[in-house]
This record gives sequence, C-alpha cells and structure tokens, in this order.
Amino acid sequence: MTKKIYVIHENSEWTAPLFQRFEELGLPYEDWHMKKGHIDLTEAPPQGIFYNRMSASSHTRGHRYAPEYTSAVLSWLESYDRKVFNDSRALQLEISKVKQYSALKAFHIPVPRTVAAYGKDELLHAATKFNGPFITKHNRAGKGLGVQLFQTQTALESYVHSENFDESIDGITLLQDYIEAPEPYIVRCEFIGGKFLYAVQVNTSDGFELCPADACQIGDQFCPITDQPGTPTPKFKILKDFVLPQQESYEAFLDANGITFAGIEIITDKSGNVYAYDVNTNTNYNRDAEVEANIYGMKAIAEFLGKEL
Repeated sequence: MTKKIYVIHENSEWTAPLFQRFEELGLPYEDWHMKKGHIDLTEAPPQGIFYNRMSASSHTRGHRYAPEYTSAVLSWLESYDRKVFNDSRALQLEISKVKQYSALKAFHIPVPRTVAAYGKDELLHAATKFNGPFITKHNRAGKGLGVQLFQTQTALESYVHSENFDESIDGITLLQDYIEAPEPYIVRCEFIGGKFLYAVQVNTSDGFELCPADACQIGDQFCPITDQPGTPTPKFKILKDFVLPQQESYEAFLDANGITFAGIEIITDKSGNVYAYDVNTNTNYNRDAEVEANIYGMKAIAEFLGKEL
C-alpha cells in the first residue's frame, strides 16, 4: 500500500490550497474530515504521515465535537507510533488559550495579564482586578471569537446581562489587559517545520476576526486605511526583513509542545513591549500578501511534508 499524507481537519475551504500544492508536487494524500467517523482501536492505522489541522473554531461551522473526536484519533495514531505533525499536545493548546499562555510563559515569552472565569458572577468579580481598559475573549476560540473591549466594569456588567453576551463554547471566558498598539496593527508570525518563515502585518481597524483565509478571500476589498489619497492598503502585508524578538524561545516552545506548523500573533505596546496573545496550529495564509512577497506558506508545508513522507 502506498504511504500517504493524511490531513486531519474540519474545513474543506482551508485545506483546498494545500491539496492543490500536493497535486502540483505529485504527493499522495488523503482527506480525513472530522465532521464524523469511527476508529477501531484494535486495528493499526494506515502507513504514512499525519498532519493535524483541527481548528478551535470548528463549532462555528457546525462541527461542535470535531476537536474531541480528533483527540481520540490522534491518541489512536500515537499509540501505534505514527508520525503526527501538530500532535495531541498541539491540539490541546489549539483549543485552550489558558494552556497556550501557560506554555508560552514557561519559555519566558511575555503574554498579556489574563484572568480565566467560569460563570457570569465570577466573570464580573474577575473584572475588579483590572484598573484600566480590558478585553474579553473565548478560551476556545479562533477568528477573534468573543473579543470585546471594555473601558469599565459597569460596561462589562451591562454586556454580561444582555442578550448579546456570547459565551465561550467551553464556558471559560478570559479577561485580559488591553494592549494598545501605537498603530492599529498586529503581527502574525508563521512557522513551518517549527522554524520561523515570515511575518505578516495585519490591520485591526475593522476588529479582530483575523483569519487570513476568512478575512481576505473577498476579491479586492481592502481596509479603509490608506497611505495616501487613492492608495488602498491591504489588510495583510508580509514584512520583509522582520526580526522576531526571542525567535529561539518561540521555536523551542513549538518543539516542546509538538507543534510543527503555527501562526503566532504578537502585539507591541506603546513602550515597545512585545506580547504573544494567540497560537494558531491550523494556520492559514493570505494569497494576495504572498503573491506580493513571492513567498508561499502552503507550498512550504507541502514541500516539508513531502520530504517527511
């Protein structure tokens, strides 16, 4: 039987660019969609390598228990010593920002001060620990789910008791110091094979639903921010010659947590302090930004997996 690259995921739109690269390189692969399935724990998995692209936001696409089923599949694969890229440790970080921050801090990578709360009363009580503006976000999230900015505890209380309150799918809401950047940008650092590939600047003027695949596969729509009259600035821009502070620490963090492919989002405050606030282990790439910079993430992933196969 021919060995293949097995791709574990729950969103066919996100895997299409990767599969296209496999086709171009003539690599054998198989699509393992986690919307349903079954595994016989007494039978050995197929030979090959396995790439886990499960997403923390799967529930927004009707796949509520896909991460839990993926966890079972990865345990099965690993029990038979199959090679898994973004393994079960990576999955646990993907679906919990609390675990992300704890793991990042172990490598002395600064993260924003964060309080995790379960229950509305506890959430409101946790807000008393913040003196300045703060944000809420979901513990299991993706695409900026649950991100809201609050200037006061009273504003949070009104939100929590309103019909608009959006609870995290795992019941845990995070409160976090609001890191104010000098300009409305964050930087997303992409890693292939556990090594830094490139950084992309992301305009946050329109909010924090920042998945490159979701936000910018919309034709030629651009942010309203312009460098000069009549010149639109794209939402995503790859930064040439970007130097990632503590790059060795980030790469060591990835290695220690079974993460082969990731996009890590960082933000710099007005004093120049850099914070990591999100780790995406099912990272996507923006086509227009990559064409402009002539560097391609999915191609790099396909080439890496081809060599491993």
